[in-house]
Amino acid sequence: MKHHFLCPNGQGSDGAVYLLAHSAGCLPVATRAAVEEGFFAPWAGAAGDGWGQWLTEIDRFRAALAALLGGDAADWCPQPGVSAGIAKFLSGLDFADGRHVVLASAEAFPSVGFALEGLARLGLRLELVEGDPSMLANWQRIADPDVAAVVITHVHSNSGRVSPVAELGAEARAHGVISVVDVAQSAGILPIDIAQWPVDAVAGSALKWLCGGPGAGFLWVSPGLAGRVAPVDRGWFSHANPFEMDIRHFAFASDARAFWGGTPGILPYVTARTGIELITRIGVADILVHNRRLCARLAEQLPWISPPEQRGGTLCLPLDAGAEAALVAAGVRCDRRDEVLRLSFAIWNDDADVDRVALALRASHAGG
Repeated sequence: MKHHFLCPNGQGSDGAVYLLAHSAGCLPVATRAAVEEGFFAPWAGAAGDGWGQWLTEIDRFRAALAALLGGDAADWCPQPGVSAGIAKFLSGLDFADGRHVVLASAEAFPSVGFALEGLARLGLRLELVEGDPSMLANWQRIADPDVAAVVITHVHSNSGRVSPVAELGAEARAHGVISVVDVAQSAGILPIDIAQWPVDAVAGSALKWLCGGPGAGFLWVSPGLAGRVAPVDRGWFSHANPFEMDIRHFAFASDARAFWGGTPGILPYVTARTGIELITRIGVADILVHNRRLCARLAEQLPWISPPEQRGGTLCLPLDAGAEAALVAAGVRCDRRDEVLRLSFAIWNDDADVDRVALALRASHAGG
């Protein structure tokens, strides 16, 4: 599968081993041609009249999300990022009197927390849930009558822990609590069918395992709820008819486009659509099997590494600076979050990549 991707600094014995799918997925080879056709050609040929073709590209992006993650294309809306999508969704809800708390794990991505804190101006208060977010027992607060919403991180970026989304969503729904899921670290590596989740909204990013590049976030809103949410942040592309051009009349789009906003970017979504379509063709289930096989190969060679069963695609290992230096010297691209070294084996990685990682870590372990 390696030939489908442009991996930074090459791959194999003569190049780097790229293990940063959790940070930024590799660019698909097909992306350059797609960008030329879907973005530059309409601009060069029609300039300001290129909107028809550009909006077709947005439709293709939404259809690609539906094909990969479920739902209808109409239920998906482009967003600049995960935190923007979550904040925009929650800002448009009218919560019952007394409900003002928004729950999120203390392990959630900081940007999400920052966005939720900003909702204080609307009367919502962020409360962080401590402890292992994969344990249902740590989420008992959902049942309390002052809780308005819960933001669930499907896979946590600094630990790899997986939240029990279906169970948490069902618990939230049973107590009248709105639920939103962040799939930035799971889409493209863990199979997802949003029809199987009793949740109200899903936000994600195409940057990571979906190999779609920066700037292309997305938001899914339950079709039964979309028409009842009036986001504070709105613009002409939130309008049922963006080209009506009557400043005295605004009507929200009847589907998820209500969450779109002002003049949209196009280029990020052309890029992202190419990555999403490639991941869909390869198959997320097959990508996960490949990831697990490579992780098991590494564990076989390094007895002191025992990846937990329930995790996303990233190995979050408590390895010291010496281990990190050994990997860097061996041409392995990984990163660190506090005491954890993060390595993600993606579909472009192979056995030779694993063996190079194992050799470097064995040498570091022996030297230490």
